[in-house]
Amino acid sequence: MGTQGNETAYNQAFFEKRGYNKDIMPKTSAQRNNSAFNFFTLWMGAVHNIPNYTAVGGFLLIGLSPLQVIFALILSSFVIALLLVSNGYAGSKYGIPFAMQLRDTYGDIGAKLPGVLRGVVAGIAWFGLQTFAGSQALLILLNKIFPGFENIGSGISILGISVPGLIAFLIFWAISFAIGFGGGDILNKFTAILNPLIYIVFGGMAIWGVTVAGGFSNIMNYEISTKTDGIIYPAILSFILIFNSLLGVWAGPGSSVSDFTQNAKSTKTQIIGQISGIVVAHVLFAIASVFIIIGGSIYLGHQEWNILTIINEWSNFWAILISTGVLLMTTISTNATSNIIPAAYQLSALLPKWINYKRGVVIASVLSVVIMPWKMMENEDSIFLFLNAIGAILGPVAGVMIVHFYLVSKCRIDIDKLYFDLHDKDIKIQRVNISAYIATVVGVVISLLGFLPAFKVISDFSWFIGFFISSLVYIVLHHSVKLFSKKQEGVNYNEI
Repeated sequence: MGTQGNETAYNQAFFEKRGYNKDIMPKTSAQRNNSAFNFFTLWMGAVHNIPNYTAVGGFLLIGLSPLQVIFALILSSFVIALLLVSNGYAGSKYGIPFAMQLRDTYGDIGAKLPGVLRGVVAGIAWFGLQTFAGSQALLILLNKIFPGFENIGSGISILGISVPGLIAFLIFWAISFAIGFGGGDILNKFTAILNPLIYIVFGGMAIWGVTVAGGFSNIMNYEISTKTDGIIYPAILSFILIFNSLLGVWAGPGSSVSDFTQNAKSTKTQIIGQISGIVVAHVLFAIASVFIIIGGSIYLGHQEWNILTIINEWSNFWAILISTGVLLMTTISTNATSNIIPAAYQLSALLPKWINYKRGVVIASVLSVVIMPWKMMENEDSIFLFLNAIGAILGPVAGVMIVHFYLVSKCRIDIDKLYFDLHDKDIKIQRVNISAYIATVVGVVISLLGFLPAFKVISDFSWFIGFFISSLVYIVLHHSVKLFSKKQEGVNYNEI
């Protein structure tokens, strides 16, 4: 059996007989119904959310001018779009999810480590962080709607979070859980409603920022106090630092984007939709974030990096309600697209006999509370450290996946070998692609060295360093093993 264009020649019964649940089977043409517009709206919430606006507050402290930060944010969108469309090609061509793309790259057993890094570590940690960020916006609303809400518990702290904060967290957690549990169909409807609201609300907030600042020139000429406890890089390296931090935000989706492109009507559809959506969203984000944060700082009379603090100081209740409500919706959208859906799919792939998608959602959601994510967003340094850590972990995974699909596999995947019979204990398949596995481990280890004081510079560029080191190591190892195997007839040391 083989493939016929973008359509697999297998039916559902074939994959069920081999031991696979429907969540990780290749999508048929009838199931691939996501249009370019679906992809255009898909990632909008992943751009305009609370942690991203918080990160921009940090970018304004690294020595660049406001205009330079705007340009850096816009330029970063092209890098992000390139990552998404290139790594999403396997999904749109063969209809396979991220978990099976990992298996094609790393082998059956080898895929477990990168799967855990993406689905369990990054996915669940990001879900917790986004849930806490959203709960802080919800807390503002609850305090405005219910006077005295902030006094519940009389200041008692539970595991480092106040009682009102915990209530808001659990409410927002339940909403995010429900959207994730509903899956892609619910998400598409949700993002279609959210998309126009983002343009209206954040566009309006940007205009507010310019107005309270006294004009565009006051924002562009605002004197920003730079950090004194970190490395101040030249402008070009500061641009790359911003690219790296935003790639940390997109490291998860950039790795597991096939979970969404597997539903694309065609590869052309996902390319047009993702590039246009990412670039347009970032143009609005670049302008709105800088205008709102600097305009808000002028409005408050002091430099402020947290957009929620700015909103909370407004006097108009309806303005607070609408802007915070949209921030809540964008964070819910991000939680579904970037975190809970990939985490659930990956848990399903790790244990396909016991965990399906919905059980994966339950497990990931519960673990996101256990890790106490409110500790990750105490200040702008916390979010930087988190983004760099995610970049260090997933940059190498993306590098190896892209090298394997384009340079090693030549954009071809054998579906019959990929979905081997799980009941056949004697089947001869590639269980571990040692070259890919070693390359990933080397990239992760070197990137994580950046968290040692002596190697701080590595942390600031962790995604790029991990991506390029793992890519280079994989290319070298793959060709070395290939040459050695030719000398040893019939022996392939790249398989176990």
